[in-house]
Amino acid sequence: MHWTVRDVKPKKALQGISARQIDEHFDVLYKGYVNKANEIESKMPTVSPTEANATYSALRELKKEEVFAIDAIRLHEKYFANLGGDGVSKGNILNLITEDFGSLENWETDFRASGVSGRGWVVLAFDWEDNKLHNYMTDIHSEAVWDCAPLLIMDVYEHAYFIDYGTNRKAYIDAFMKNVDWDVVNHRIDQYGIMARRGKGGPSLPGRIFGS
Repeated sequence: MHWTVRDVKPKKALQGISARQIDEHFDVLYKGYVNKANEIESKMPTVSPTEANATYSALRELKKEEVFAIDAIRLHEKYFANLGGDGVSKGNILNLITEDFGSLENWETDFRASGVSGRGWVVLAFDWEDNKLHNYMTDIHSEAVWDCAPLLIMDVYEHAYFIDYGTNRKAYIDAFMKNVDWDVVNHRIDQYGIMARRGKGGPSLPGRIFGS
């Protein structure tokens, strides 16, 4: 597979997140992962499966970093795509959050706390096993809960905020929440057929893997 840079950079100025912060994040970090994923894919045919070894082998290293790079690409794409809104939760996602967390405030308290606790990502995901929303936290790209549909992605690596906020991650999270595009989140709910899965009408789609 050949990976290409997707046009998901926010099209409008964000509240409290500078253009420089976004440009460095998108043009250096995200594009770098795309380039590395393609480099890995180009090297895969050159290694011999007969030399595979769990302690060290060229195949093992490429396979490990393939997952790391691909997850980084997909998480970053969804992160950038769910920025650029007014931060006001509405529609199906608000109803689902209220049902599963008791209130929007309960969900946001947990989401923010997960962002402070994590070293990499926080994902509001729909889990196909229990048909409920969860705030899942991952420290690195290759950690994931499988059989989930990612709906809202927040990057909490230092590179996501250090230009604007230094070590003040809480201030960055404040800014992130003000810029969430909940229309994008609701589109993902439609895309995955989640309302049908909850018995609320619409076409039902098969379960997705986290990061798909």
